[in-house]
Amino acid sequence: MREDRILSELEELLGNKRIKYEQNTLSEFEVDYLENSKGKALALVLPNSATEISAIVRICNKYKIKYLARGGGTSLSGGSLPLDNCIIIDLSKMNRILQVNFNEQTVLAEPGVINIEITNVVDQKDLLFAPDPSSQHMCTVGGNIAHNAGGAHTIKYGVTTNHVLSVEIVLPNGEITNFGNGLVDGQGYDLLALINGSDGTLGIITKALLRVIPKPASSQTILLVFDRVKDASKTVSDIIRKGILPSALEMMDQIVIRAIEKSEYKVGIPVDAEAALLVEVDGRKTDVSIDVENIIQICNDNNVRTIQRAKDQKHAEKLWAARKSAFEVVGKQNENYIVQDGVIPRTMLPQTLEKIYEIGKKYDLPIANVFHAGDGNLHPLILFNGKIKKEKTNAIDASIEIIKICADAGGSITGEHGIGIEKVELMPYMFNKEDIELMTKIKMIFDPGLQCNPCKVLPSGSKCMELSAKARE
Repeated sequence: MREDRILSELEELLGNKRIKYEQNTLSEFEVDYLENSKGKALALVLPNSATEISAIVRICNKYKIKYLARGGGTSLSGGSLPLDNCIIIDLSKMNRILQVNFNEQTVLAEPGVINIEITNVVDQKDLLFAPDPSSQHMCTVGGNIAHNAGGAHTIKYGVTTNHVLSVEIVLPNGEITNFGNGLVDGQGYDLLALINGSDGTLGIITKALLRVIPKPASSQTILLVFDRVKDASKTVSDIIRKGILPSALEMMDQIVIRAIEKSEYKVGIPVDAEAALLVEVDGRKTDVSIDVENIIQICNDNNVRTIQRAKDQKHAEKLWAARKSAFEVVGKQNENYIVQDGVIPRTMLPQTLEKIYEIGKKYDLPIANVFHAGDGNLHPLILFNGKIKKEKTNAIDASIEIIKICADAGGSITGEHGIGIEKVELMPYMFNKEDIELMTKIKMIFDPGLQCNPCKVLPSGSKCMELSAKARE
């Protein structure tokens, strides 16, 4: 059988300690953070270098076996699920920071490096890596690039793509090449842009040159509590309309507030409040002071209930830890949830939130909202009991309706979680036939064998997936 032959060749390449095919081991890697989803893997391999990954890909090509790269496995869209009996190329051993250039403010890192480690290594020079997903203590650089991750500071500093200067990548033909020239503004076709946010379907990143930035001279974090969601969401729009650009602007609703206050992360938010905003302003000290006063005035005009300024850095870190714990604490206190990742224009925030709560009532399911309000990236959590079939079905239907509402509002079906398998069949809702055909052509140029992270991004009706289905017959 070809499966036996490929396993034999992979073992010859890597040795028996760096290939796993026992089912009890593989089962841990056949899931990611997408609720109730599971893949099927043929084997897991642990390369140490781009050269080894290139050899693995060539072996997969020889036997027409599909494969995918896996980092921290924190994908919320099923992006790291091994579909079609894949070989999992686990990048956890490629976790070195290879070079730090403080003068150029760059870091060269392997794909298995944990996000927060980039900031930790440059902190001594008052630098930071701006993309900061809530999972930054677990998610990896390679996964951040694959899904174009964002975080709380996206509103001011941008998403991952704004901080990637170049990548070394193993293409689906096994060739090792580089995209990007190490500069913010390059010449020629921007092939690097194709890799950012491609869900790992166009190749495997083996190194990334990342841009780090100076820490701001001053910052102030403010916790704002509102009795009504409507007032909090209007405040978000008013802050931006005023010309203020916070470094972060996050919103939490009552379900999230109550979950936080029942946990170890509690910070004293009144549990009868409908919403809270966590705002951070940074820059020169005088500018920060002016922005904070203007924000407070806007909040007062919108019926703010309480205003709490962080007393010092330690207090600010405690407030941020509470916000970043939201998924964790809601998950611990409820049976199951589906988290969505739609994007809307900020001006549509009040109307969209109202529609989301209406969907919750329609399906008789609580929906918690915690999100990056500043850039309109929503993260509604649809709560349900997976043991009750009707609730599970309703939760899936509700999540699809929410994504469609975001697209209808002029937004997007994903902001930072990627398409993966979760939203793949929603692609035609946002993109027309010509758009998807163009994406298919790009995929086919990179990966004519349709072997690299299969069945992601492109919907089943696309030519790419039709060819993939024929290849499996």
